[in-house]
This record gives sequence, structure tokens and C-alpha cells, in this order.
Amino acid sequence: MNPPNKLKSAVNLVAPFLGLILVIALFSALPEVSSRFLRLANLKAVATQSVIVALGALGMTLVIISGGIDLSAASNIALAGVITAYAVNRGLPPLLAIVLGVLTGALVGFVNGLLITRLRLVPFIITLGMMGIARGVAKWLAHNQKIDAPLSWVNELMAKSPRPSWLLLAPGVWLMIVLALIMAVFLRRTVFGRHAFAIGSNESAARLCGVRVGAAKVAIYTIGGLFCGLAGVMEFSRLTVGDPTVAVGLELDIIAAVVIGGGSLSGGEGSILGSMIGVFIMSFLRNGCTMMGWPNYIQEIIIGVIIVAAVSLDRVRHRAAA
Repeated sequence: MNPPNKLKSAVNLVAPFLGLILVIALFSALPEVSSRFLRLANLKAVATQSVIVALGALGMTLVIISGGIDLSAASNIALAGVITAYAVNRGLPPLLAIVLGVLTGALVGFVNGLLITRLRLVPFIITLGMMGIARGVAKWLAHNQKIDAPLSWVNELMAKSPRPSWLLLAPGVWLMIVLALIMAVFLRRTVFGRHAFAIGSNESAARLCGVRVGAAKVAIYTIGGLFCGLAGVMEFSRLTVGDPTVAVGLELDIIAAVVIGGGSLSGGEGSILGSMIGVFIMSFLRNGCTMMGWPNYIQEIIIGVIIVAAVSLDRVRHRAAA
């Protein structure tokens, strides 16, 4: 690796950490919240609140590295949550309900990948359409209302006070950590992971090198959908109901987390570690704004500015490298 590339890799690695430290330092210094912001209870709350976006970001990282985008992620999460609640409400075992929710997410991702590769349309268009379809199906299944479901062990997955107490964090947080480690190894140490980077860097070259681009893309979107399905299960666990109107706009948080973490919307760049740091930057920002009592629209403006800044920096980096 030549010196400029080494410097670029170092900047990509360090920048998200600096962003996270900056956000934490900012709110820790504000007298209104400094005494509460870094308390263990608040840190545990931030970790639990990060699970749904983090799971979505694990799949979105793979999609973005391959040069794609998935705008249907939030609707997919809502649909998977409704399916899980519907299954529990119909008396199915909770474990089977979870499997159905996760498989629903994977099916949506599979259809996305199939349409993108078969119709040769840009992912933006296909997933934008799927965003409406998945949300509409969720509302249809739930009759445009929340689906109440009897309490079960599924609702313990996102409990702020886990049982048993020695877990310290909600089971969903531990699941997020384990899956992030698995995905990090999967991306860097497997042939499929290297194919995802190759497709995102130069799809034509990857095809000439023998990569089955179409099949790989379908698999990538299916994996992305699977993580959305699991995020939907966690959403159901957190809310204890299946709400078809939940997670509206969450796809922006997920995409922003990946981009803030060093993922490039041009493809070929990104890491699980960076995306997880991006998730926690977003979570600490929202948590700090809430503790300050700032209105929701202030949070939206801040998040929007960060998204624009992150994408702008990404474009500047690519122009400089060209």
C-alpha cells in the first residue's frame, strides 16, 4: 500500500472515532446534562436504543459496499415487526414468530435483489418502490392499527433491565455485538466479502474476473433484508406491539450511520466497525438532544446537516482521489 493510500485508510479509520469523541465531549461539557449524560444507566439506555439502527446498518453496510442502496429498510423493519406480532397474536410459538419475522425481511431483500438484477434498474428506484409496498402490506395486515400481542420472552430481548441481571445489557445488545463481529469477519475474511468490495469498486471488472455479479447482488440484498427482519423483531420486542407506522424515516439514520462510519455511496468502501461507530454517534446525538429538551425538529435538522456533511466529505474524498 503506497503512502497516500495508507494516509487515506488511517483517516477513514480514525475520523469516526473522533466524531464519536466530539459528540460525547460536547454533551458532557454542557452543564444542563453533564451530571447525567455519562451515567451508567444512560449509557445502557443508549446501547439499547442503538440496537435497531445497528442491525439495519449491518446489512446496509454490505449493500453500500457493493455500490447499492436500500431505501426500503425502515418499511421492511415495520413489516417484520407486524408479522412477528401477528404470529404471536395467532398463538404461534414465539420462536417461530421470530423466524417468520426474520424470513419476511429476507424475502423483501431477496425480491429487491432479484428486481435490481433482472430488470437492470438502479437500486434507488426498486427499493423506493419497495418502501411503499412493504409499508402498505404492513398496514393491510394490521388493518392500519397496532397489533397487540401477549407478553412473552420475546419482549425481554430489549428490556432495559435484563433478566438475569448478570447480563448487564439487554440480550438484543449482546446479539448486536455478536452479529457485528461475525459480519466484520465475513466481510474481510471470506470470498463473498471480497466479491462485495469488488462489485462496488468496479462492477464490470468484477464480472470480467469471474464474479457472478447477479447472484452476489441478490444474496447481498437478501442478507440486508434479513438484518432488517431481525431489527423488526427487536422493534416488536421494544414496543410489545406490531405497529405498521413505526420506523418512518429510519432508513436515513441507517444510511447516515454507514456513511459517517466511512462507507462510500459510490461503493467499494466501508467497514462494520465504522458503521457501528456511526450508529453510536447518531444515538448519542439523539440522546443528548433529548436530555437537553430540544424539540424533535432540532434533532432532525442536526441529523440532516450531518448527513449532508458526511456525503459531501465522501464526494470530496473521491474527487481528490480521482
